[in-house]
Amino acid sequence: MCHQTVSLAARHLEANGIPTVIMGCAKDIVEYVGVSRFLFSDFPLGNPAGRPGDPESQAFTLELALRVLETAPAPRTTVQSPLRWSDNPDWKLDYSNIARLSPEEIARRRAEFDRQKEIARTARDKAPASE
Repeated sequence: MCHQTVSLAARHLEANGIPTVIMGCAKDIVEYVGVSRFLFSDFPLGNPAGRPGDPESQAFTLELALRVLETAPAPRTTVQSPLRWSDNPDWKLDYSNIARLSPEEIARRRAEFDRQKEIARTARDKAPASE
């Protein structure tokens, strides 16, 4: 989900009396837009709600976001999650950095991506049409 779009939607909701909290990984974008409440997770983009396949980190992140919503002392409050993606900060150098991948690894990842798209396409095509 686009951090800027979600942040602008949150600003609109807040302006109309609906409290919001943004859970995100792109601190620069969300803070620039100026949302009222922001839970920042220092995770790769696409993982604002916790680690994939890790229900404990997801439940913790949701609970923390609800606490931020409930207790933020002022507009433009940012709280950083204490969770870490990895103990080694080098993940930031490696994550989605194509220059650090071999041609074989790029091909493997592309094949996996294409396979996942085909699975999604098949599931979509099998789903009953909504009225």
